[in-house]
Amino acid sequence: MAKVEVGIVSYTVSADYYAEVGADFDTEAVDDAVLAQLNLLAPAGVVVHRNGMAYAEEDVADQARAIDWAALLGQIDIDQILAEHGR
Repeated sequence: MAKVEVGIVSYTVSADYYAEVGADFDTEAVDDAVLAQLNLLAPAGVVVHRNGMAYAEEDVADQARAIDWAALLGQIDIDQILAEHGR
């Protein structure tokens, strides 16, 4: 089934947050881990690519456009991911 673009998701951890926690992290690995968790939380047929573009199968595209990405991101334990990717 064809996938259609349904939005853009800003999933990367901000530089301000890194500065706030004050440690050195493998930021690429952190972003990859956040993206992996986000895609696990996304409904079936919806996927976010590394560039932030969200795609959905045609039959769930309308529901995908209504996803509250901030709420999904809020379910991810960023501090745990940071703990796993500190240098």
